[in-house]
Amino acid sequence: MRICIYGAGAMGTSLGMRLKTPCDLVTRNAAHVMALRKEGYPAFLPEEMKGEYDVIFLATRQGENEQIARFLKPFLKEDGALVTVQNGLPEAGLANVLGQDRIYGCALGWGAKLVAPAKVKVSSKEFCLSLGAYGRGDKLEELKALLSPAFEVTVGDLAEIRFAKLTVNAAFSTLSAISGLSFGELAKKHKKLVLALMRETISVAKAAGCKKLIQNGHNILKLFSSPLAGMLLPVAMKKHKGIRSGMLKDLEAGRRCDVDFVAGAAAKEGERLGVPTPKLGAAVALVHDIENGLAELSPESLKLLKDKENRTYEL
Repeated sequence: MRICIYGAGAMGTSLGMRLKTPCDLVTRNAAHVMALRKEGYPAFLPEEMKGEYDVIFLATRQGENEQIARFLKPFLKEDGALVTVQNGLPEAGLANVLGQDRIYGCALGWGAKLVAPAKVKVSSKEFCLSLGAYGRGDKLEELKALLSPAFEVTVGDLAEIRFAKLTVNAAFSTLSAISGLSFGELAKKHKKLVLALMRETISVAKAAGCKKLIQNGHNILKLFSSPLAGMLLPVAMKKHKGIRSGMLKDLEAGRRCDVDFVAGAAAKEGERLGVPTPKLGAAVALVHDIENGLAELSPESLKLLKDKENRTYEL
């Protein structure tokens, strides 16, 4: 079986390094490629790719997904599987190019940071992931068998898998990007705001047919819809209290971030399903204001969200 990790940055590299089956690591980062080769890993630039793969794991940013899918199409076997490990709801765009039956989604349950070429710092001692099919799912058992020796694998309904992680990311990652605060600080000091964004995402998930949203063994659909949610929030985020959003790092570096594919994805799906998401829309608009120099990256900027709810957000 030929396997490729396309977009071998921090998360993609951490995935590939743990797999028990050899895989090619592909990235545009030439320094990372050279360092990986010195460490004995098969690493390549995209232009060096050859032949066809049985499985391609996609770990790039989402902004160029359809373009990347077209690039990867000649390298994916006709009966192969493209497994996106991106956050948000990336499968539909990929299926437009490759067909829905070749598309699978995977939510990774750890964090990683590329601290130097070929050097990845992982934020968790537990390596769990959830896997689902966008189409028929003919390769689900084969993919589970591939991943199970190195990871704790859960196979389930893809929409529920996606929205379980998106409910957390749309709130915590977006608010962290606006404020610069850690997930733990947000859970303690800004509970109402966090829960407001989570509950809007949960409403979208319900409209999409989700019956449960399992995260870390708990059904967050029930937990964070309850009156006790404010008390539970800091406890639920205890293991992740020091994390800050990856989008925050982009904003601090003066780069545009992936908010449109996180909170923006939930808001766009809400629009499609007829579910209002004014708070998600306001949060996305405020992140764009920070990108464009119209607002400051600061805890004080969280106060602007209420004013932004009446602003039209172009999805």
